[in-house]
Amino acid sequence: MPTFRDESYLLLYSLASMELISPVDYAKQSVLAVQDYALLAWRSLANIFGHPRYVADTLMQADLIGVGSLPIVVLTGFFTGAVLALQTSNTLSRFGSLSLTGQLVSLSMVRELGPVLTGLMVSGRNASGMASELGSMVVTEQIDAMRALGTDPSKKLVTPRVIATATMLFFLTIISDLVGLTGGWAVSYFILGLDSNQYWTTAWQSLHFADVFMGLLKPTMFGYIISTVGCYYGLSTKGGTQGVGRATTQAVVASSVLLLVADFFVTKLLMALLEG
Repeated sequence: MPTFRDESYLLLYSLASMELISPVDYAKQSVLAVQDYALLAWRSLANIFGHPRYVADTLMQADLIGVGSLPIVVLTGFFTGAVLALQTSNTLSRFGSLSLTGQLVSLSMVRELGPVLTGLMVSGRNASGMASELGSMVVTEQIDAMRALGTDPSKKLVTPRVIATATMLFFLTIISDLVGLTGGWAVSYFILGLDSNQYWTTAWQSLHFADVFMGLLKPTMFGYIISTVGCYYGLSTKGGTQGVGRATTQAVVASSVLLLVADFFVTKLLMALLEG
């Protein structure tokens, strides 16, 4: 049975064996990582126009990503719309504008909250799944075997996931927007005492082309970011099973942060183009 002294020696040995990375090497690794990610993201798009096309793999990923994420997206959308109507009703009632609750929920869900929250939910569920699945294949040398058999891993593994995620996130966002409006209606009708016809009329009439276009363009871009980041961290896994765990965590964090950063710049650009 190991004693405390033995465990202390093992801990000191493990700390001494850790490699310290200089700032220059860290900068080089960061630039190389960005380069590798950009190359993988470009290949995932270029492979769409080449043969062979793995339609069966794409449909399977669409089922796993779209149908599998549907329950959490529905719950998130419903209660987001409900709490949005509940929180804003106090402020609107002070100005005698409680009837504008439907307009506020509609614009908030369609333009911003629907795409972003749906993207974050899908990122937490599927980016980690992609990273762990592909990372396990790297650790068990299945990727090397695939290359030895003449199959391009990028075309076989990455492109179907990119297509499936971008497509299914588009439809999941539509469902989230509708369910969010339903949640706002439930609070407005049963708690605030608003008329249903008034709520849905203001929610519908407040939407314009710029709002709908912005709300439907974002999920396609978010799906591309989520899938490429998850596949990148999965394919760059190192260090055995512990490396798979690190890749899974890094994929979720990186995809969520990039999603929020991209949301800001895309919103700013679309507002300048469509509303300027």
